Amino acid sequence: MQPVVRTPLREQIRQTLLDGLIDGRWGPGDRIVERQVAAEAGVSQAPVREALRELAALRLIEFSPNKGARVRRLTHADVREVYVVRAGLEETAVRLRRPSVAALRAHLERLHEAAGGSVSDQVRHGVAFHREIVRAAGNEVLLSVWESLGVEVWTHLSLRLLRTDALDNAADHEPLLAAFERDDPRAGVMLRDHVLAYAEPAARP
Repeated sequence: MQPVVRTPLREQIRQTLLDGLIDGRWGPGDRIVERQVAAEAGVSQAPVREALRELAALRLIEFSPNKGARVRRLTHADVREVYVVRAGLEETAVRLRRPSVAALRAHLERLHEAAGGSVSDQVRHGVAFHREIVRAAGNEVLLSVWESLGVEVWTHLSLRLLRTDALDNAADHEPLLAAFERDDPRAGVMLRDHVLAYAEPAARP
């Protein structure tokens, strides 16, 4: 029997808060009351406070004196900044080591299966495709920095903020898979441009 791995309480609360941001429970400017979240989860306020600080590091939450935590009002510029950094990291990953084509194909198949379904499923499988590329580089620092961007939650928020269409997500990844299959030397540049393309609406007034 495999040992049971317990998720730290702080991480559980963090995921609960992220889910609330993604599904719209808390919108821009809304206050997140530590005491209320703690009561709902049946925990002390300490892990809630820790989770909120982590979300503040992601620039999703901001603290105001005597007002506590509030959801940041995100701008198109905020979204673009995240995508620019993410694009650079993924391009670097490809330069270090090419990912397994078989692994990418498996993720893309799941992404196609999710097409037409929930946006959450599409985002999850799309992010998994990109995570495979970063993980394959074999650089733990690179992977850690990429993960620290909160790619999945920022993808959800950008879809809501930019009103972009997730339905063509699977088709958009096909050229990338084809580039890796033929060992195209421009695969890294293609990947960078692919990521930045999702932030293009943020550059518009």
